[in-house]
Amino acid sequence: MSERLGNPIASDLTNEHFAKYREQRTQEVSTTTANREHAYLRAMFNELKRLGVIEYDNPVQHIRQFKERDGELRFLTHDEIDKLLHACQLSSNEPLIYVVKVCLATGARWSEAESLKASQVAGGKITFLNTKSGKNRAVPINDSLFAELISIGKTGDEKLFLSSLSAFRKSVVRAQIQLPRGQMSHVLRHTFASHFVMQGGNIVVLKDILGHSEITTTMRYSHLAPSHLSDAVRLNPLNMHQSL
Repeated sequence: MSERLGNPIASDLTNEHFAKYREQRTQEVSTTTANREHAYLRAMFNELKRLGVIEYDNPVQHIRQFKERDGELRFLTHDEIDKLLHACQLSSNEPLIYVVKVCLATGARWSEAESLKASQVAGGKITFLNTKSGKNRAVPINDSLFAELISIGKTGDEKLFLSSLSAFRKSVVRAQIQLPRGQMSHVLRHTFASHFVMQGGNIVVLKDILGHSEITTTMRYSHLAPSHLSDAVRLNPLNMHQSL
């Protein structure tokens, strides 16, 4: 980034300088990437000031980030889930089917499921540790999946699974499932969340299951709720005045 900015002296960097750079940068990358670079630079200056390395104000703190369009959150249909599970069963990577089932059953991130240790599966639930939000969370699973995971035969701190992401990519192709760019490892999490809401699941409960820090992140799925639009009819104030 420094080279693209022209290697300026940090104290000489101005709002105008960075704003011009960022405008040019969006001709090459997405607004999401441009915002991420902005966030990195802002965090760097904030930390330098906190440590007393610099005394001047953060030169990019007052620049607003670009508004980002919500990307398509692709989720699998029941038919696609069947095809994917079948493709995973055909994989030479034996743990793959279990990792996929854990993600579909709990909404876990791929990395959370793939790194599970035997000790994290107990009492009919899976406890996810060292998560992105920094908080542990426990999600119950059905008896069938619990028995399958126990039958793997691992104990204590032994990892349940081998690395399976590459095998998962191949299984998605084998199942002839088309996914938006960048959603390969997250599609199972989106699938869990989407079906949870479509079946009438509570959005606040979903927040806790997924381990989101903010409810606004979970609200991306709220439009899938069966009552999302019909509540406009049921709850509008005119309903109390139909006799007039």
